[in-house]
Amino acid sequence: MLHRPRRLRRTPALRELVREHRTPVDALVMPLFVVERESEAGAISSMPGILRHTLPQCVEEAKRLFSVGINAVLLFGIPAHKDAVASRNAADDGIVQRAIAGIKEAIPEMLTIADLCNCEYTDHGHCGLLDERGEVRNDESVALLATVARSYARAGVDIVAPSDMMDGRVAAIRRALDGDGFTQTAIMAYSAKYASAFYGPFREAAGSTPQFGDRRGYQMDPPNAREAMREIALDIDEGADIVMVKPALPYLDIVRSARDRFDAPIAVYNVSGEYAMMEAAFERGWLERERTVDELMASFTRAGADIIISYFAAEYARRHGRGR
Repeated sequence: MLHRPRRLRRTPALRELVREHRTPVDALVMPLFVVERESEAGAISSMPGILRHTLPQCVEEAKRLFSVGINAVLLFGIPAHKDAVASRNAADDGIVQRAIAGIKEAIPEMLTIADLCNCEYTDHGHCGLLDERGEVRNDESVALLATVARSYARAGVDIVAPSDMMDGRVAAIRRALDGDGFTQTAIMAYSAKYASAFYGPFREAAGSTPQFGDRRGYQMDPPNAREAMREIALDIDEGADIVMVKPALPYLDIVRSARDRFDAPIAVYNVSGEYAMMEAAFERGWLERERTVDELMASFTRAGADIIISYFAAEYARRHGRGR
């Protein structure tokens, strides 16, 4: 017998009927940058179409996202003041805390996720507190993150997302949240976060480039795969509700391995460098925009991701969401 798989590829309706993987709009998360100084708002040169928002603009953008079916935003704050100890990170009147409260007041159903790190708040750009030799102090940095997590929870955040890659931080954050009665505040851990070359545009957006050295002493080495499984297992054991692989495209093998091994929800972060290189190709006419974005999203879902954090989330939702 001659087998003819092409029968089911003949028309758009047939292809849609037998499609194995679909990326629903409600699986998408849109990152938002919110600034304390109005003068720092505006376009990001290396990320066409992505803006730094003032607080009112951030709330309005969240409303627009919700109207096209995006249910969750990931917040990054750029404070007016930075210092060696990230003092503005845990302030109850900090920019992320106010953004959480503003979005929740305007759109109570919108999920707010707060990136939990210190790099945007330190004048040296590292993700933790430093010792006299300029090395990150793990345990002291973890204690600060726990304090910040409580501040975000008081503001009404739904999910805190520690991205620092300090050892033991998930357990410390869980204890801190539970100790203050925030047992319903979830943790989405950046569990397998690699020391990647794809973060460059984000560092421009967030003003978080390290002033010396790099982050390879605490973020993962890109060639390592088994280590990622260990990191994910540790975070789940410490109380993470969701685990993440970051970046996305160069690490789809890690996503697949994690999906086969763990039952926890898995997020991927389609990071700034991935976005920037595609935007450059679109601008030059080298890639067809809509088909490329759709194929990108399908790759994450096919690899096993449940949650997709992407700067393409809004445009994908406008084309594929039903809106509200």
